[in-house]
Amino acid sequence: MYQTFFGLTETPFGITPDTSFFFSFGSHREALNTLMIAAQNGEGFIKITGEVGTGKTLLCRQFLKTLGPEFVSAYIPNPLVEPRTLLLNVAEELGVTPSSGVEQHELLRAINHRLLEYAEQEKRVVLCIDEAQALPIETLEALRLLSNLETEKRKLLQIILFGQPELDRRLARAEIRQLAQRITFHYRLRSLSWEETVFYINHRLRIAGYSELRLFSRTASFALWLGSRGIPRMTNILANKALMLAYGAGRRFVNTRDVLLALKDTESAPLLKVSKKLIAGGALLSVLLIIASQFWLSKIAGG
Repeated sequence: MYQTFFGLTETPFGITPDTSFFFSFGSHREALNTLMIAAQNGEGFIKITGEVGTGKTLLCRQFLKTLGPEFVSAYIPNPLVEPRTLLLNVAEELGVTPSSGVEQHELLRAINHRLLEYAEQEKRVVLCIDEAQALPIETLEALRLLSNLETEKRKLLQIILFGQPELDRRLARAEIRQLAQRITFHYRLRSLSWEETVFYINHRLRIAGYSELRLFSRTASFALWLGSRGIPRMTNILANKALMLAYGAGRRFVNTRDVLLALKDTESAPLLKVSKKLIAGGALLSVLLIIASQFWLSKIAGG
């Protein structure tokens, strides 16, 4: 819609996890480094957690894309399944085609056989499970059984869990403490700082073909950071709406009012709705103070 107007080759703030827009900075770079080191280490479970919208799926896809030829990867995007179905999904990802009606223990044996074949080829196998907070307890136990597959020298399968903070509470349950004890690497994705948000916005604009100095004013970027609380997905939603508002007004830059109107129009924004009267009256400073006070109060309340 507005790409040509702003000199863009594609939409810069989509919410689909596109690895070409991966933001290798701050928390996301640290998480990717943790994953790569852990994968090379080859031991135990790895756990990556983060709030909704912090970029876990994009990180997972970037990690899989970064793995070298010595790795074989399997990816499970929807783990809300019973143990047998999960094992069938893993088998399919590894190229195993078990017969219909196969029992769980036979599935494990078939998967183990394939993993041994990869080990003979000096291949490491990594299983990534997205939205892992949705894993039923019984399915988590099946994962523990998968992690038991090993030779005398090393594990045959490394399992990486990507999930919301609810995953931590699930793993704290007594009945799966054996699995929790096997998590050797973990990382918690955090939201972006103001400086990181500015870099994030400019990074996505550059990838999308923007060649000018600045599209979002500094105060607009500040309002965007406060309004999104530094959550990348929410930043994308608000930035996209602000760009459409600027385009509708025929302006080649995004100002603070565009961001505040985008915030007001977004029910899922983490802060209180901005007062329509204040925006209409041009009281942008007052609105920013309201947003900022909410942000810091929530920080204090959350410890």
